[in-house]
Amino acid sequence: MRTFLASIIGLLFFHNALISQAPIKSSATDIYHSLQKLNFLGTALYIAAHPDDENTRLISYLSNEVKAQTGYLSLTRGDGGQNLIGPELRELLGTLRTQELLAARRIDGGEQFFTRANDFGYSKHPNETLKIWDKEAVLNDVVWIIRNFKPDVIINRFDHRSPGSTHGHHTSSAMLSVEAFDLANDPSVFPNQLESTEVWQPKRLFFNTSWWFYGSEDKFLKANKSNMLSLDVGVYYPLKGLSNNEIAALASSQHLCQGFGRLSNRGSEKEYLELLKGNTPKDPTNVFEGIDTSWSRVEGGEAVGKILYALEKEFDFTNPAKHLPALLKAHKAIQQLKDAYWRSLKTKALENIILDINGLYLEASATAPHMYPGGNLPINIEVLNRSSNAITLKSVSIANGQEEHKNIVLKENDKESFQMNLDIPKNTPYTTPYWLIEKGSIGMYTVKDQELIGRPESPAAFEVTFELTLNGYPMRIKKPVVYRYSKPDKGELYQDFVVLPKASASIKDKVLIFPNDQPKLIPITIRAHKDNLKGEIQLHYGKGWEVDKEVQFFNIEKKGDQTTISFQLSPPTEEDESYVSPIIKVNGEEISKELIEISYDHIPKQTVLLPTETKVVRINIDKAGEHIGYIVGAGDDIPESLEQIGYKVHKIDPMTIKSGTLSQFDAVVVGIRAYNVNADLKFKQPFLMDYVKEGGNLIIQYNTVDRSGKGMENLAPYPLSLSRDRVTEENSAVEILAKNHPVVTTPNIITAKDFDGWVQERGLYFPDQWSKEFTPILSMHDQGEEALKGSLLVAPYGKGYYMYTGLSFFRELPAGVPGAFKLFANMLSLDKREKQ
Repeated sequence: MRTFLASIIGLLFFHNALISQAPIKSSATDIYHSLQKLNFLGTALYIAAHPDDENTRLISYLSNEVKAQTGYLSLTRGDGGQNLIGPELRELLGTLRTQELLAARRIDGGEQFFTRANDFGYSKHPNETLKIWDKEAVLNDVVWIIRNFKPDVIINRFDHRSPGSTHGHHTSSAMLSVEAFDLANDPSVFPNQLESTEVWQPKRLFFNTSWWFYGSEDKFLKANKSNMLSLDVGVYYPLKGLSNNEIAALASSQHLCQGFGRLSNRGSEKEYLELLKGNTPKDPTNVFEGIDTSWSRVEGGEAVGKILYALEKEFDFTNPAKHLPALLKAHKAIQQLKDAYWRSLKTKALENIILDINGLYLEASATAPHMYPGGNLPINIEVLNRSSNAITLKSVSIANGQEEHKNIVLKENDKESFQMNLDIPKNTPYTTPYWLIEKGSIGMYTVKDQELIGRPESPAAFEVTFELTLNGYPMRIKKPVVYRYSKPDKGELYQDFVVLPKASASIKDKVLIFPNDQPKLIPITIRAHKDNLKGEIQLHYGKGWEVDKEVQFFNIEKKGDQTTISFQLSPPTEEDESYVSPIIKVNGEEISKELIEISYDHIPKQTVLLPTETKVVRINIDKAGEHIGYIVGAGDDIPESLEQIGYKVHKIDPMTIKSGTLSQFDAVVVGIRAYNVNADLKFKQPFLMDYVKEGGNLIIQYNTVDRSGKGMENLAPYPLSLSRDRVTEENSAVEILAKNHPVVTTPNIITAKDFDGWVQERGLYFPDQWSKEFTPILSMHDQGEEALKGSLLVAPYGKGYYMYTGLSFFRELPAGVPGAFKLFANMLSLDKREKQ
């Protein structure tokens, strides 16, 4: 059983390590700011549901103006959203958004935490949310994070008292926070946690309210604010040359996959905090008023404070290195503190300052970006003291036990470089996001290691420990093993050093549709992660399916190279859904992993290992037409799905649309949010309408509107008003209203059964008003709500058909939902001669 004292070092994971970032190069003003934060012993935790829910203005204000240790707890990783910058969805989108949050925190100075909750998509009510999430498990995580991070102040982004008025995830985050506020201090609640942490009682709980929650600025102006704190978060930081709002804008602009890039803002700006629990601060501008945030709050802390307050007052910006004796004295005094939490937290912060004042550079860089278990590679060690202080490198050791004793006196600005060998033990786990290692549920990720819960990302694969003496004082500093390289067009770059299997396999298509009984080739790409890779591969498949070869052999000479091996897969005669997965065998080891790399300039490169599998679907489907024009929207994989059932899809650049250019297509489809992400598309609307008028089929998928419902006028040939209506329950009953309409009869007969197996939702942003020319095809609703009839509207126009749909085809087709394919094929095949 681990004791709290023994495990407190492990709790430092709550202070997010920049595992794959370039080393921080701190200026004297940065060091001074760190010193100010070192002298503030107060903690604040901001709680919400998703990436981008956080108030970066307030997080930055608390971190940079108040100097508090500030964290953001996002209950989910945003897995259920959409991606405006690339193809990543679901687990991969969650990985991308995790890194965007960490990028934001590196700018605003906060720290980042998560629960195991999976963002399963929009939820209308917390009752649904907490049922799918497993309320008890998520509450467990919130309590765990509070007990470890020990916030004096908790601030909720959303109101716990208004269920049903906003996203169910939002309200749930506030409800769980309110409940955890008291439970965190109860030893009878989640007692297993107390093997490695201790109970904690926050002092105050706030709701970060604003005029938005009151409905209008006028209503908020008239509201009673006697129970609110008012903070001016528009302060200017002369040492940074930036205002708080500018920092906040830079931070929130890291959420690029959600289109959150925004202009900076300057000047005074108020944030309001409504007190929910705890005593009322006498100073309505200070969330920590009455809470001791000095070194005096810790037994024995006065001695530390005496040293560090004087150093802050006398800090020498031109020669910070001269403060080493005082900092070492403070370091020694901190080691005497009985409070293990503050001792560990402030030791780490102080050691970073000591490194910074000396310009002490410590790096362990692998000579390759990855290695497999059982392999080995050289590690480049670089040590540089850029001060005149007496610093000696005593030894360097790697986590697997290798150690080299050096006793090198580090002369000023005289770099010491050497190599060590890193042996990767055969039982070393592969590097991948820890929450994706085991299969989860629709609402929860599976994480069995309690110590990992809350962490934003997986720990570094390997660390190197530098044992030093500074003016004779011993100190041990750990650094992750990284990979440093350069690109001609980008310069010096850093990324994680990772452990990968000897090989990985991938199938390009995650869903394969068999619209008839004809076999298809399944190309499997094998990628070598070691030289001279020899092995065999076989395809695992379900009952009723057949392959032409049971085993095939491969030989790849160089690491990084790849080869493609194909199996011919024959489907059963009847409709069926199954999965196929390749299994690689190398020297008796079985590997069935796919390597996915996520690479964008605003985040560190991510390597994700997932099980290699492809869904295979045998459906009996008919279609008419052959050539489909497609105007791509945001995060849209429908073109590839349509090609699988035999269509030839031609992606259309809206700028090329002119009179007559669309006549070659049997149908034209406009992707999701295309009008939102392509401002020029609205100017091409007359040409789209002409295409329909002359006999074309036009399908427009959902676009978003603001809360006023404006911004999408003239979208259709007849009056049509979009709304924010949606049906979030993917298993909700669907009624076919227009039973004889060709869109549900030809060439495929659509029944209620075709709406079985849909994923995440039925649809969103349905029209709520339309002219008599439109025929509503379907009716559906969430539990306890009125039926919505705007999910699929069809209207004849001239010789053709105009269709608007909010159905989530963009989720269903890539997921291989048979009924969605049949309905979409009917829409594309709609007889131009029929008029309803």
